[in-house]
Amino acid sequence: MAALIAENFRFLSLFFKSKDVMIFNGLVALGTVGSEELFSVVAFNCPCSPARNYIYGLAAIGVPALALFLIGVMWNNHTWNLVAECHKRGTKNFSAAATFLLFGSILGRASVAPITWSVISLLRGEAYICALSEFVKPSSLDKFPAEYGAEVLAKFPCRDVPANLTKSRDEVTRRLRYESQLFGWLLIGIVAVLVFLTKCLKHCCSPLSYRQESYWAQYRSNEDKLFRRTAEVHSRILAAKNVKQFFGFVALDKEEKELVQEFPVEGVQPSPQWNAITGVYIYRENKGFPLYSRLHKWAKGVEGNGPTPEGHELLFLAS
Repeated sequence: MAALIAENFRFLSLFFKSKDVMIFNGLVALGTVGSEELFSVVAFNCPCSPARNYIYGLAAIGVPALALFLIGVMWNNHTWNLVAECHKRGTKNFSAAATFLLFGSILGRASVAPITWSVISLLRGEAYICALSEFVKPSSLDKFPAEYGAEVLAKFPCRDVPANLTKSRDEVTRRLRYESQLFGWLLIGIVAVLVFLTKCLKHCCSPLSYRQESYWAQYRSNEDKLFRRTAEVHSRILAAKNVKQFFGFVALDKEEKELVQEFPVEGVQPSPQWNAITGVYIYRENKGFPLYSRLHKWAKGVEGNGPTPEGHELLFLAS
């Protein structure tokens, strides 16, 4: 039981595994801030009509946030590694904690942009004021004429009101902006606390030392860069050979000719090899030596994804 508990706690190290992730999240947040500002200037236009204000205000906050969330899920490599893993191997190699935290990693990273959008929208307050102005109780306003109701309150965001309601409009706007900004600051505080607790749990529960974890992050980054660069060159050379076989010649520039001469490509990798290096990777050690990726495991000839008598699986997901 103790081993099972320790195994599940190690999965808490999944989030924010490297500085690259934090930098990427920061860039996503900055891009979202700029997009929200542009949206507010160009696209936001409150209808100032009862029943429409509420829907439009919520849509202005929620719909872009949903779109950013879905884009974040699609851009996350974990998403497609999980799809490949389920398609090729199923989820038999993952415990409930592993599956939960893998989804947590995907959803957590995808939430950076929508949370930023929501926070900026709340701090600006325009969408919140548009959505809730008609629901302000007239009785809570000082010297508000009894003959006016929700229809007039709904026009407050557009400042299209009678002169005798200017003071009431300013009061409603100030009150709703205060509420909106309060919710925005609370959201920032909640997210900051969650990030802090996650970082603490990550460092406390990680089975790797700080230096080894840093090395692992550097290895994954370098392996990905070299793999992409080599795959681009390999595919170009293979394409050149096939085009030459079809036409009898191939039009190559000087750089491409040098690549063809320097790197002879005899064939392509079979599908089982591609399947072996694709999917969700769980950190493992074989005879005490770490295996840092699926490609590393394949190169060492280690079979399977579960623990074996020769290998020890630490169940530490790669980010």
